[in-house]
Amino acid sequence: MNEIYFDNSATTALCEDAKAAMINVIENVYGNPSSLHSVGLSAEKVISEARKNVMESIGVRGDGRQLIFCGSGSEANNLATVGVYTSKKRHAGTRVITTAGEHSSIEAAMSHLETLGANVVRLSTKNGEIDFDELKNALTPDTALISVMLVNNETGARYPVEEIFKAAKRLCPDIICHCDAVQGYGKIKFTPKSLGADLITVSAHKIHGPKGVAALYVSPDVLKRRTLVPIIHGGQQENGLRAGTENTVGIAGFGAAAKASVAAFNEKATTVNEVYTHITKRISSDESLKEIRINRPKNAISNIINITLPNIKSETMLHFLSGKGIFVSSGSACSSHAKSVSRALSAFGISDKEADCSLRISISGYNTTEEADKLCDALAAGLASLVRIR
Repeated sequence: MNEIYFDNSATTALCEDAKAAMINVIENVYGNPSSLHSVGLSAEKVISEARKNVMESIGVRGDGRQLIFCGSGSEANNLATVGVYTSKKRHAGTRVITTAGEHSSIEAAMSHLETLGANVVRLSTKNGEIDFDELKNALTPDTALISVMLVNNETGARYPVEEIFKAAKRLCPDIICHCDAVQGYGKIKFTPKSLGADLITVSAHKIHGPKGVAALYVSPDVLKRRTLVPIIHGGQQENGLRAGTENTVGIAGFGAAAKASVAAFNEKATTVNEVYTHITKRISSDESLKEIRINRPKNAISNIINITLPNIKSETMLHFLSGKGIFVSSGSACSSHAKSVSRALSAFGISDKEADCSLRISISGYNTTEEADKLCDALAAGLASLVRIR
């Protein structure tokens, strides 16, 4: 059975460039990057080249200290939020702003900051939109940090990070602005300057790189002001902000994937738009699919389609599709084992019952319209045969 993979927001398949870079390091580069002899320097050279490629993929050139390699996007998000908050002695009630629909790694970090005395304000994201009056009311003089994702991992909503951070800086000049750009990376062109971000999280396995490696961009201003401290303590790797011997193999794959992603950006974006349009048009016009509702944010990327089924549990349909070799998601992979419904979908305005009947279809540049047709045909077959819940 040929597999049809539409779960690219959970992870992506390795691209050939990433595979080749990783195999080269596995076979030829075994040194510790911190060692001063030639074997260690060979590993350090691999990391430096990858660092340059990842930095250039977000439009940054120059000082390598601005990119901190981490073990995952979740770690990078924790370094950004907890690392900023604990960089200074904060008084009880110091304000931190985020949204109600952030990735679980941000929400968990925010809950941790609350145990340290932070006053965390979670902005509403109904229909994938930000209420700027709510934002402005939340921005008090004692606000230290704001963290807003670029693209929601379950609905595909593209948040106006540029305007949000501009308003934050205007009302709170010393605020640190963090953007979890994991789902937007490789799909939307951006730079730290265009976003107005001091810190940006990106991850390899969302752009056809390996799992287990991500990065946090840190602005020169944050480095100069020392408003970020490590959350993992030990050696002085990664400019003293992330202790531990670097994952040279994974970092090499990340750098190669980043370079390949930039080179193929326009081609892959065109393909994704074609597949997205094909799926949404079929769901909207095909009589056998008319009961499916597309949860389409006003401003969204084409890589993610969230749908609600007519009284069929998402898990039931997911297993039906899997039996036909078609793979989608019933929510973000990081929260798929949670017992409660998705926070992101609840924040979007979807009821608990509807969320329990919702699927996420996520597209990559490797998908085709032929695969889209097979997915829609399988959804129609599932609607016709699966038992409805009362």
